[in-house]
Amino acid sequence: MRQRRQIGKVFRLGLLLVISLTILIAILVFSFGPSFVAKRFNPISPLVLQPLSSASQALHDSLNIVDLHADSLLWGRDLSKLENYGHVDVPRLLQGNVALQVFTVVTKVPTPLLLEGNNDRSDNITKLAILQRWPIRSWFSLKERALYQARRLQSLERETSGKFRMIKTKQDLNDYLAQRQKNREITSGLLGLEGAHALEGQIENVNQFYEAGFRLIGLSHFFDTEVSGSAHGVDKGGLSPFGREVLKRMEALGLIIDLAHASAQTMNEVLQITSHPVLVSHTGVQGTCNNARNLSDRQLQQIAQSGGVIGIGFWETAVCGEDVSAIARAIRYVADKVGIDYVAIGSDFDGAVRVPFDVANLGQLTQALQKEGFSEKEIEKIMSLNVTRLLQKLLPD
Repeated sequence: MRQRRQIGKVFRLGLLLVISLTILIAILVFSFGPSFVAKRFNPISPLVLQPLSSASQALHDSLNIVDLHADSLLWGRDLSKLENYGHVDVPRLLQGNVALQVFTVVTKVPTPLLLEGNNDRSDNITKLAILQRWPIRSWFSLKERALYQARRLQSLERETSGKFRMIKTKQDLNDYLAQRQKNREITSGLLGLEGAHALEGQIENVNQFYEAGFRLIGLSHFFDTEVSGSAHGVDKGGLSPFGREVLKRMEALGLIIDLAHASAQTMNEVLQITSHPVLVSHTGVQGTCNNARNLSDRQLQQIAQSGGVIGIGFWETAVCGEDVSAIARAIRYVADKVGIDYVAIGSDFDGAVRVPFDVANLGQLTQALQKEGFSEKEIEKIMSLNVTRLLQKLLPD
């Protein structure tokens, strides 16, 4: 009997130790896991930043810079605070003189992530949502993931004491730009959706996303959906009947069409149907970096003919290089091919990519554009005016 009691005592002590270790491991994972993952997936190239000339710094400081794509809402960081990892937060937006940052919401990413041939049967974002302790309903719903990230951006507006504004209408944009002429220590954000699969096949969710503050919707991301084909999917088809319904509803509400990641057939069909300018928020061009992710010369011409804008990304698959000169080269290619009025920047900051610098050091690109031979007025168009012109045309009143 005594021996059995001793065995029972040892068993209970062992069980308590296992439970304690499990709790400790869970605390460590949920405390340090999110920052570890964010650091690992959003590195900066170990290149030496070039000192900015006084002329480059002065020009950069005079701009109202607009960046068309960042996935910073995905990673759980407090974007109101300055961090030493990742690519974007409000203090660094101010340091980099960014007037408007498009924050795009990611809801599903396949694993492994391929340049072509992805299906929709796997998902890495579920793991990230659990690790970062998102609301439980978001673990099982793409729509809820999108709405949760939208709420995070809305809370950022409240937490920054007026330094950050959300832009939803033409009036918001015009009022904000007028205020920024007097106060450069403010920045703003526009909310976008990366992939209409988050609609979950329900047309009424277009309206719900609009009410949540979304003003830009990408029709596809890394796989084909019930809306449209993806450049990275299996079939790479065009718009479905539901996709055409989504497009019609978007145009009625004043939601901007983003064709980043869209299949060639989807691009063709959208450009045939819509009378509105379209956006490609983050991309490269095959003329400087030939792969399935990037736009052909014909696609560049189609987008320019619509009156749209092409945002050049900063990562290697987009520009075939890890330094700022590769970005400037791609921008030069678009400007020479279709005109200076149709090119912009779409960094893909915090998009699980390696980039040459974070948003605080965006002056590196201003200087590289000068070295590429662009005039000050042309640089202002690339970094600012081309996108603000589009937003003033397409945002709802």
